[in-house]
Amino acid sequence: MTASTDQKIAAADRTLYTYFRSSAAYRVRIALNLKGLDYRSVPVHLLRDGGEQRRPEYRAINPLGLVPSYQENGHTIRQSLAIIEYLDECYPDPPLLPRTPAARAEVRQSALTIACDIHPINNPRILKFLERELQADEAMRLRWMRHWMQVGLEGLQAMLAGAGTAGRFCHGDQPTMADCCLVPQLFNARRFEVDLTGCPRLQAIDAACQALPAFQRAHPSRQPDAAN
Repeated sequence: MTASTDQKIAAADRTLYTYFRSSAAYRVRIALNLKGLDYRSVPVHLLRDGGEQRRPEYRAINPLGLVPSYQENGHTIRQSLAIIEYLDECYPDPPLLPRTPAARAEVRQSALTIACDIHPINNPRILKFLERELQADEAMRLRWMRHWMQVGLEGLQAMLAGAGTAGRFCHGDQPTMADCCLVPQLFNARRFEVDLTGCPRLQAIDAACQALPAFQRAHPSRQPDAAN
C-alpha cells in the first residue's frame, strides 16, 4: 500500500520510542509499515546502563518505563495495541481490523491472547524478578519461559484452527492486528528455542507475513539500534 500525501507530510510529527528486540515495539513497527506511514524512530535500550527506560527523561514520556511509546501531533500513546487501534482509526487503509463486530472480536481475541497471556512471560522485567527475588538460575528461567510460551502458542493454534476463518493470515487473506502480534511472538519463541512443532498453522501464517515488505522492514535485525 502506498501512503497518501496527507500521511506522508505529517511524518515529522510521528515518533516511535522503540527497542529493536521488544516484541511490543515490533508490533507497532509492523502496523506503521502496513499503513505506509513514515515515522521518527528513537531507540530506548532496555539493557544498557541498567536500562535507558528508567531514565527520568523517558519516564516523563512513559511513567511505566516501557516501550513502545508513540507520539503524534502532541498526543502520547503508551500501549502497543492502543497504538495500533489508534493508527487504524486515523489511517483506515488498509484496515487492521475486519468490518463486522464478530470478526473484529476474533482478531482482538488473538491479539490479546498474545499481548496479555503469552508475551508478559518472556518480558525482561519478569525474568529479572525471577532472577533477583526468587534466585531462579538461567536454566530455571528458560524452562519457565519455554513452558508458558508453548502452552500459549499451542492454545492460539487450536483457537485459530477452530475459528472457521481459514486464510493465509490469522483472519482471512489480509494481515490484521493479530498478525502484527503473532510475528514478534514467534520471533521470541524461536530465539528462546520453544518447541513449535504443535503450531503448524502459526508457522504458516508467519511465513506468509515474512514475505511482505512491511514485516521485513520491521524485523529486529533491520532496526538502527540492532548493532548497538
